Amino acid sequence: MDILKDLDFRGYLFQVTDPDGLEARLAGGPITLYSGFDPTADSLHVGNLIPILGLRRFQLAGHHAIGLIGGGTGLIGDPSGSKEERPLNPPELIAEYTGRLAEQLARFLDFETGANPARVVSNLGWLSELKAIDFLRDTGKHFSMGYMLAKESVASRLETGISFTEFSYMVIQAYDFMELFQAHGCELQIGGSDQWGNITAGIELIRRRLGGQAHGLTFPLLEKADGSKFGKTASGTVWLDAGKTTPYQFYQHWINTDDRDVVSFLKLFTFLSGNEIRNLETEVTEHPEKREAQRVLAEEVTTLVHDRSATERARRISDALFYGELRDLSAREIEEGFSDVPSQALNGVSGVGLMDLLVNVGISSSMRQAREDIRSGAIYVNGRRCADTGMMLEPSDRIAGRYVVVRRGKRRYFLVRWNL
Repeated sequence: MDILKDLDFRGYLFQVTDPDGLEARLAGGPITLYSGFDPTADSLHVGNLIPILGLRRFQLAGHHAIGLIGGGTGLIGDPSGSKEERPLNPPELIAEYTGRLAEQLARFLDFETGANPARVVSNLGWLSELKAIDFLRDTGKHFSMGYMLAKESVASRLETGISFTEFSYMVIQAYDFMELFQAHGCELQIGGSDQWGNITAGIELIRRRLGGQAHGLTFPLLEKADGSKFGKTASGTVWLDAGKTTPYQFYQHWINTDDRDVVSFLKLFTFLSGNEIRNLETEVTEHPEKREAQRVLAEEVTTLVHDRSATERARRISDALFYGELRDLSAREIEEGFSDVPSQALNGVSGVGLMDLLVNVGISSSMRQAREDIRSGAIYVNGRRCADTGMMLEPSDRIAGRYVVVRRGKRRYFLVRWNL
């Protein structure tokens, strides 16, 4: 497999330090490469998928992938892509985040089987042993102020201010690359284009201190066609942790992809072949209303990040909401599908009038408003429109023996947990 050709087709290539040199090196046999992930949260997010899948694509092509968790650099903060100083988390929290990120990487990289198992390492292992004087003498002297100030990650922060702590991040990440070069024969670093300055600094340090040759490859920072930030929704970041973003919410993020983005996302985030993607591209052009490409994208990425059963649950929830067959959902699917909507408990009653329910759980502001909402056809209970202001709800109306789902208008959902 020609990995560079595949990456180019999928839109992964933005900058390569020495294109001809890297191509020649890859032609000579497997290469060891790494990408870094700083533990700034207890989960990775969809923005991290491109470097993660970049590592996976290299591994599937026979190369040796290293996932570097910044247990050490996470204590300092990367100025890249940030307009202001990042808050510093305590070491105990960074250690906890490091473990969680390592577990997540294991979903995508094979650390156990095959001829080229991946590995995950934390840079705290070597950075914690550095002595300040030795580091300044042996490493710091290779970086001039002019060289560092010219890097975008630093230059972009000069007006708003940058501390020496974050200013030193570039040198420390360069040291990481050199350490991996020495310890594991790592010759290639990959990452987002905002990491270009850090990557080239590492290549330069390897050349100066060790006389070695290393390479760098960056991916373009992803922007959506409508100008909104990729990986962000109205409710916030789309996380890879099912406890922070449910599989259903994750699935919905991809199913709602704009027609203008869906083909490029299929290339970037799935392992579908070129022919499969081109066929879906034809579907987008000829039958955009079917949204077949979005469905495939959502299923492929949700299965990749979670698993097939999570994808099936997400599909069932989506179909139930679209077709109004909510009674077919299980308790787990109800909780997952409505985890981000207002909810209210209804305890100790064996029956309740619809108008009373609407007012008691805050769906309608008053009995008068409730009556108007019902008569106007704005109220749906468990997917069915309700036009009877005298309607009574019985325990048998509960879904999965516990839930009542109320919708007001087209999109406002409310979940009632009815406990007898």
